[in-house]
Formats: sequence, structure tokens, C-alpha cells
Amino acid sequence: MGRKRRPIYAIVAADSRSPRDGRFIEDLGRYNPMTEPATVSLNSERVKYWLGQGAQPTDTARSLLSRQGVLLELHMEKKGASAEEIEAAVEAHKTRRGVKAEQGIKLTVKQRKQQALAAEAEEAAAREAEEAKLRREAEEAARKAAEEAQRKAAAEREAQKAAEAAAAQAEQAEANAAQEAADAEAPAAEAEAPAEETAAEAPAEEAPAAEGDDAEKTA
Repeated sequence: MGRKRRPIYAIVAADSRSPRDGRFIEDLGRYNPMTEPATVSLNSERVKYWLGQGAQPTDTARSLLSRQGVLLELHMEKKGASAEEIEAAVEAHKTRRGVKAEQGIKLTVKQRKQQALAAEAEEAAAREAEEAKLRREAEEAARKAAEEAQRKAAAEREAQKAAEAAAAQAEQAEANAAQEAADAEAPAAEAEAPAEETAAEAPAEEAPAAEGDDAEKTA
């Protein structure tokens, strides 16, 4: 298939007794080695069907099927893995194989320069993201510290108010107690006052008697 010096290979299911380029049972896909990287298109479901029927892939076909994750997918299906697990495993497998394929390609000076620029841009973006993260963390820590300081200051003010209120109450209670004691002593002092007045007035009542005696003596 393809053109001169631009071959494209067909991936087919064929009877092993048929000639190499003879009749085939089903066309399963294409393999183009001339692209960079090489491209493969497969009908995975039909490939897995024929493999399940006992078809034996050639070495080249096995390599292509392995690279595309078809063999891994078939193996995991036989083990009873879920569709999500199979998809994740196949994608990871393709990524690893793709990285290895890229590492094996010789790059031109322009491509290497582009890769270096892309790597620098990626590194700069990673640094900026890390710096932004550190700034956010510092701002969050400062905010929490400010809130904690405000809470402590508010608690101290409340404690001071409570202490002042308690001191005022104690002072008022002491003043009340002193006033009550003073009020309790006041009636006793007033009760003694009339006795002193009586004692002071007694001589004034005896004076006329003394005058009477003197009058008798004069007579």
C-alpha cells in the first residue's frame, strides 16, 4: 500500500496458510512508519476478537499491538478489571511508550532550541506558581496571626473590665458595710443624751428649797 518510498502497511487477520500478501479475512487497521512519530490506526475491538479466537500476531504486529496498549487491554479484561481501570492503565502505557519514542528521535538544532525554550517557560511558570503559593501561605499566616492578636486583645479587655467591675463591687460592698455599721451605732448615742440633760437640770429644781430655809432662818 502507499506510494513509492512512502509505504503504508495494512494490519489484517489472515489464514496463516495464505501467502504473505494474499487473501485476508478482515482488515484491522493501518501502520504508517513514514510519519514522525509513526502512526497506527486500529480497530481494537476486532483485533481483540481475533486474538481471543486464537490468532497469533507476527512479531511486527505484536510490537504494534503492544505499543498501542491492545495487548494490555486484552490482558486486563481477562483479569476482570473495570473499564475505568483499563482506560487509565492503557493511557499510562501509551504515555510511557510515547516518551520513550520521543527520547529515541534525533532532534534538529531548531527543535532542541524550541524544547529548551519550552522547558525554560515551564520552569518559570512552575517558579511563579510556587512563589504565588508561598505568598498565599504567608498572607494566610499573617491574617490568622492578626485575628489571633485581636482575639487576645479582646479577651484581655474583657478580663480587665471584669476585674474593674469586681473591684467596684467590692468597694461598694465595703462602703455599704461601713454605712450599716455607722447606722447601727447612731441610736445608742442619741439615747444617752437625755440622761445628761436631766443631771444638769437637777440643781435648778433644788434652789427654791434652799431659799426657803434661808427665809425661815431670817424670820
